[in-house]
Amino acid sequence: MRYFSFFIAFVLVIPYATVYAQFNGDRATIASHPRLLLLKGEEKALDQAVKADRYKLKVHNEILAECEEILHTVRVERIKIGMRMLSASREAMLRIFYLSYAWRMTDDKRYVERAKEELAAISLFSDWNPSHFLDVAEMTIAAAIGYDWLYDELSSDERAQIREAIRTKGLAPSLDSQYNWWLKATHNWNQVCNAGMLMGALAIYEDDVELAEQLIKRGKESIQLPMKDYEPDGAYPEGYMYWGYGTTFHVLFINAMERAFGKAYDLSSSPGFVRTASFMQNMTGVTGDSFNFSDSDLGGVLQPAMFWFAQKTDNPSLLWIEREHMIKLSANVREDNRLLPLTLIWSKDSDLQAIDPPKGKLWVGKGKTPVALMRSSWVDSTALYVGFKGGSPSTNHGHMDVGSFVMESDGVRWAIDFGREDYRLLEAQKINIWKFDQDSERWGVFKYSNLAHNTLTVNGELQSVKGHAPLIDFSETAESTTATMDISTLYPQLKALKRKITVNNAENVTISDLYAGGTEENTIRWSMLTDADVRLVDGMRAELTKGGKKLRLQVNAPHDVILKTWATGVDYRKNETVIVGFDIKVAPDQTGEIVVQLVPCR
Repeated sequence: MRYFSFFIAFVLVIPYATVYAQFNGDRATIASHPRLLLLKGEEKALDQAVKADRYKLKVHNEILAECEEILHTVRVERIKIGMRMLSASREAMLRIFYLSYAWRMTDDKRYVERAKEELAAISLFSDWNPSHFLDVAEMTIAAAIGYDWLYDELSSDERAQIREAIRTKGLAPSLDSQYNWWLKATHNWNQVCNAGMLMGALAIYEDDVELAEQLIKRGKESIQLPMKDYEPDGAYPEGYMYWGYGTTFHVLFINAMERAFGKAYDLSSSPGFVRTASFMQNMTGVTGDSFNFSDSDLGGVLQPAMFWFAQKTDNPSLLWIEREHMIKLSANVREDNRLLPLTLIWSKDSDLQAIDPPKGKLWVGKGKTPVALMRSSWVDSTALYVGFKGGSPSTNHGHMDVGSFVMESDGVRWAIDFGREDYRLLEAQKINIWKFDQDSERWGVFKYSNLAHNTLTVNGELQSVKGHAPLIDFSETAESTTATMDISTLYPQLKALKRKITVNNAENVTISDLYAGGTEENTIRWSMLTDADVRLVDGMRAELTKGGKKLRLQVNAPHDVILKTWATGVDYRKNETVIVGFDIKVAPDQTGEIVVQLVPCR
């Protein structure tokens, strides 16, 4: 281990160069290299924290194991898939971040030498694909971390080569109006791209102060835009997967500023952002899978930003689920865990071996995409879990899943969500999935339409992209949790439609839909997507079986329905899927209620 004497380590805890920058209106010193995230001399404290905690040690060992694999691979190559080079950027980030971390923590020369090879490789790329700027952002972060963390090990020629690549292939394209549209975006592109440009600017700060200060100032202003999307409670409009993307890079931006300049970043005007970790904590079900609404993948993954929020808010229970993800890490961690060293950096002062479970059984968030996240217990592996959403299909990465839900009991997810389709497959078929108007080709993709979700469909028609479903009521008692969304504007054929979902202790889930008919007769379809085996008992009951467990779906109202199943032809984790549901006729101006119960059979 590369350590210093006690005296030198003390002097260099927060070393500063005589370089100055504008920060929050003041002149503040910027730390010397390494200045990004983990400062010079902090390796020893991190090493001690890792060795004292079996969860952190597990992550540390997985990083080192992956580094051993990297040593025997060819250098990253500039390969585009369709319009993206993102896989190459992410692979470069993983390799350079891991290898640089391993070097700083072990003093093993093999790691620094291989990191240099990767840095040289990406520096020689013709460009970093600015037409898809996420590629540039992530590659810039990779280069910035390598340049900064390995600064003392790089020759003057190596520094010059990497620095020039950061400047010309990373930072300069962000000044070109044909590439920097994301500066005005409110979603994850803003967060990721601003984080990339900031990291690059901080890395080469003293060599181009004017450019660096320009980009820092621009980034601080631009990144305020997505902050608004977390208001008022912290619910993130784009769902689980893009919270992990956008929010992690947003936190990266904040923490990089704080560490480089030694000043706290002002979050007082963004209470929703500060609360957003509670949203993410509740977005994982009892099974460990996420509530994967919109363009999200199903599997729950380790979220480095949660460790930063836990320290920032002094709430270790935020790490209750993250700790389980740490245990489940495999030696073959890849793209989802490319920022894994951040988990250790941001958890340095957290005692992961002494975490109490969260207390609340209901979490609700309003805003662009309201959600209600309910469970009967945090510690019972057979507990009930429901994720329920409102909002609009027109949200970035949105689906026509307004009013939809997922449901779990006995360690089984019964009501499922397909999540996202592979963008590259759709784009290869020349399907434009990035327009969200009513006639968009996006809605012709089965997985994206309301027909494939656990919601309602009127007359076989699509939900209205102009509609928005707010959360209008919720409550939590010792006996139950409940939430109601007004989904009326998604269905212009009807005068009113409200969906209420209640979790009754660990006994059952009740879905209630109150409707008021329109000026003409309409047909409402109630549907639930599942990969369980479905047996229709009679017109009002169905029995679902999966993994040796059973669930009863029971229609309590109206009393004259006939349950049916419809094959989807789409697999879910290699299992066949079906939709179970029924149709009802609604006369003009007719009012009524649909009540369905989901009851675990124990």
